[in-house]
Amino acid sequence: MFVIAGMDSPNGQEIKQELETSQSREILHGRLYANLDTLVDEGLVSKGELDGRTNRYSITERGKEAIAARYDWQSEYVSPDVPLAKL
Repeated sequence: MFVIAGMDSPNGQEIKQELETSQSREILHGRLYANLDTLVDEGLVSKGELDGRTNRYSITERGKEAIAARYDWQSEYVSPDVPLAKL
C-alpha cells in the first residue's frame, strides 16, 4: 500500500520494481498479484484497466486511513525524530 500511495497509479510491474529496489530482494510475480488482489478485495486499493492487458492500482480512502493508522501505531513506539543509531 505504501508503494502504491507514493506512486501515480502504478501498474503491477512498476510496483514489483519499486518493491525489489527498496527491499533489495526478488518479489515473486504470483505472490505480488495475489497480495494486490487481497488489497483490492479488502477495499484498500482499487484496480483499473489501462489497456486490456495492464492494470493500474491506486490507494483508496480506506487504504489512506489504514496507512495513517499504521503510522500512528508506529509513532507510539518509535518517534520519527529519533536517530536510528539509538535504536
